[in-house]
Amino acid sequence: MSSNRTRIVKCDMQRRLTRVLDEIDHSLDRPLDITGLAEAAAFSRFHFQRQFSVFLGMSVAEYRRLLLMKRAGNQLVYRPEEAVTDIAYDAGYENLESFSRAFKRAFGQTPSDFRATPDWDIWHETFNPLTELKGRFMPTDPPDPDNVKILEFPETRIAIFEHTGPQAGLSKSVQHFISWRRENSLPPLKHATFNILYDDPKAVAPCDYRFGLCCEVTGPVPENGYGIRSSLIPGGRCAVLPHMGSLDFAENAIRFLYRDWLPQSGEHLRDFPLFVKRLKFFPDVPEHETVSEVYLPLL
Repeated sequence: MSSNRTRIVKCDMQRRLTRVLDEIDHSLDRPLDITGLAEAAAFSRFHFQRQFSVFLGMSVAEYRRLLLMKRAGNQLVYRPEEAVTDIAYDAGYENLESFSRAFKRAFGQTPSDFRATPDWDIWHETFNPLTELKGRFMPTDPPDPDNVKILEFPETRIAIFEHTGPQAGLSKSVQHFISWRRENSLPPLKHATFNILYDDPKAVAPCDYRFGLCCEVTGPVPENGYGIRSSLIPGGRCAVLPHMGSLDFAENAIRFLYRDWLPQSGEHLRDFPLFVKRLKFFPDVPEHETVSEVYLPLL
């Protein structure tokens, strides 16, 4: 087979598997349907599971189990009001005991211990490969230029915690920031959530990477032991592009704004970092249904 033919076949296989991954994401709360997944990708049901394992390095059931465990872990840490028993049922377990055994086998902690003091190192060892794997199958087509809008962003007073260091430490910083928000009664429904993307993680050393965790506030932030301070997102013109799904996979949208949209628009950048407004959150909604807006500050 020629190299060109091989490339075409691999691209077709990738598109089919992308449909499968998307269908799994959309059906986590339904029983696993191998026949339906095979049909979604136009694979023979006799060969589908082998093809999936060959390309993704794990079985369909294992991939789905990891997604359910990821959701459960996020619910345990970021949604303390949810009962562990309910989280176990959401993850597909018939009782708390079987969920606890599976969770401890995967992460070395019981669900209750993880909720209290999560071991983020083991968490990232487990899920970073999954994130990289999913990233290989994300759509590569650029966003629609018609989805980019220019608007006047109002000056916004924020509380900010600046994460500095490897991206693997972000989960701990997010947990830290959410704890402060809860103590100060600043829920996302009433106080908008922002992230300031100071650095491209591919362009700086891991130890120098900075990421701003922010929420809208109405007044100065009091002195606190969390390292959270007052700041402003300045008002001004911004190009805004909606993004659906995890910010782990927003690079395609960000690259499009800088590489494609900006040169063609005739606009010029303002001296403030790229920032994101978070509108729908995982695990409140499935990860593929999270919604953000990417803001590119303009003169």
